[in-house]
Amino acid sequence: MTCGLDTAQMTDRTLTPSLADLRVLFVSGLDPSYYGGFRLATLQRLGLASVTALDQQQYSGSGLRGKLQFRTQFGPEVARFNRDVLQLAADNKVDVAWFDKPLSLWPKTLQALHQRGVFTIDYVNDNPFGPRQDPGWRLYRKTQPYFDLHAVPRTSSVADFEQRGARSVMQIRFTYEPSVHFPPGPGWSDKDRTREVSFIGTPYDDRADFLEQLSYQKIPLVISGSQPHWRAALPANTFDITFRDGELKAAAYREAIWQSRINLAFVTKANHDEVAHKSFEITACGGFLLAERTAGHSAAFKEDEEAVFFSSVEECAAKIRRYLPDQAGRDRIAAAGLLRSRTSGYDNDSMMRTVLMRALSLRNSQP
Repeated sequence: MTCGLDTAQMTDRTLTPSLADLRVLFVSGLDPSYYGGFRLATLQRLGLASVTALDQQQYSGSGLRGKLQFRTQFGPEVARFNRDVLQLAADNKVDVAWFDKPLSLWPKTLQALHQRGVFTIDYVNDNPFGPRQDPGWRLYRKTQPYFDLHAVPRTSSVADFEQRGARSVMQIRFTYEPSVHFPPGPGWSDKDRTREVSFIGTPYDDRADFLEQLSYQKIPLVISGSQPHWRAALPANTFDITFRDGELKAAAYREAIWQSRINLAFVTKANHDEVAHKSFEITACGGFLLAERTAGHSAAFKEDEEAVFFSSVEECAAKIRRYLPDQAGRDRIAAAGLLRSRTSGYDNDSMMRTVLMRALSLRNSQP
């Protein structure tokens, strides 16, 4: 599936281009309720000359064949994907190709784009070199020296990519999508909050054990996410007591944050993450954030003023008991966290504009 949005005609390409001159090919999963769809919406807001989008999910296959393709990155759909990337880039005369976690891309496809003068950007939220050992990275690791720019959200990835021959690497933040992650209307209060302590996400690392211990301490906890994953991770009695609603996206996710007096966030240690992606989403939704204490979180939010942090189950439980009955204190901290998120460039637009400006600078300096 492809879609295009023309907003302006290309100016003289012999002049130094600006963002308004750029024709961009965006390659990602395009689910409008997920991150690729969010970033496409951002590109369409930035006033570029044109945006052409390619949904890489249409090449993923299904069933056993799809699982095998994902693990090996071999097969006819992989070949079709690479052909379509080159065809779309040529048909739309693109200047920049932005790829979101392009697991099926061939090095020779990037070389062909480079020969045509297309500047290539790799954006990846996950960590191909972390201890989580996810499958599917075989081709991706081979492509790293061929991208013009890598945008990565963690400090350790900068060194990892550079050591593997990356041309240019920049560190960016995890971000929120302003069209999806925003606060409720005036007057929202605890009378509208049906969740007391809420975690929405996946049972990575030791989260299930941590939340189980909170539950044992009589913390009024609600967990949402993939039902099969949480059912497998939690004891049956804890699952039955705490689990609600299943996987939440877009409006349902935002509304669950609104409905929570306290929103928990953990970093993904298996990815070497320094902050939680959802920390920026929670604060952008006007939620009270209780997050794992890390250097990244401490740099992003002032502790006890814009967010509250914990380093253990015991400290987390103590902070919950401190703030759960204190609506005024929670609302004050949530409002400050919302302001910090809005004024510090934690949104998609700020991040993607910064990456594209870096791309322009590097492209203009190329011979």
